[in-house]
Amino acid sequence: MEQITEIMNSFVTALDNSGEITYFYKNVPEGKRLRAKLILKIAKTSHEALKLAAIIEMIHAASLLHDDVIDDADTRRGEDSFNAKFGSKSAIMMGDILYSVAFSKLTELPNSAAKCVSNAVALLSAGELTDVKLSDSFNTDKNRYMDMIYRKTASLIEASAKSAAILEGLDGNDFAVYGKNLGLAFQIIDDVLDIISDEKTLGKPALHDFKEGKVTLPYLYLYEKCSEKEREQLSALYKKELNAENILWIKERMSKYGAIERSIREAKELGYEALRAIEKYKIDGLKEIITQMIERDF
Repeated sequence: MEQITEIMNSFVTALDNSGEITYFYKNVPEGKRLRAKLILKIAKTSHEALKLAAIIEMIHAASLLHDDVIDDADTRRGEDSFNAKFGSKSAIMMGDILYSVAFSKLTELPNSAAKCVSNAVALLSAGELTDVKLSDSFNTDKNRYMDMIYRKTASLIEASAKSAAILEGLDGNDFAVYGKNLGLAFQIIDDVLDIISDEKTLGKPALHDFKEGKVTLPYLYLYEKCSEKEREQLSALYKKELNAENILWIKERMSKYGAIERSIREAKELGYEALRAIEKYKIDGLKEIITQMIERDF
């Protein structure tokens, strides 16, 4: 990871004569480096693999900057967000810089790997737009939700796995299945944690997604099982400031109708399908990435 960080720093400093961009860059959220770790599991630590990992992480960081502006987020994982510190204009421009540098460096990689990543970024941006549109009203369509999280979250993880496999001379399609399913499962679990975790763990208030207009998979399953009267009440709480009584009401019905358990079960099924796709390659670490995420106590 240190080598990847050094490469990313070199990409930015090469563009920066005054030091101003570097100053802002030091405040960009790092994320969990899931995509970089995935790439290095598949393509090892060749120079091209390290560069690919750095490019992907810069793209991911840019998407986080833009996402926080879109969501008017003041915090990220318990810390002040970039836009809270420096304003939305600076966040947008820093995101644009990271995207531009990443795409410039992407042209130095083999064409098939570069095309795979660039297509994913287009999907990611489209997913962001879909996410914004879905928040206009209470969405009850699971297919729209799944398509959105594929584009917004899973597409870049899918591209990370596939492009790394291409660099390593492996079947990119097998690893695309692994990456896509990992990304979908990751987002579903993240959506579950928004409901069942406390504010200290999340770095944001519990049930924050619902207040922000995000009808995630547990809410979709809850709505499906609710009575008509309960549906009306759930819809009435949508995008509202939730008090303790509201939160308790939602959590009690999540438990009553098994919405959380059903969502976790779906994430696990996606994870196991991901493992089946790459089982024959016997690559150390890929199983652990899945199991650490889906096989835990909730």
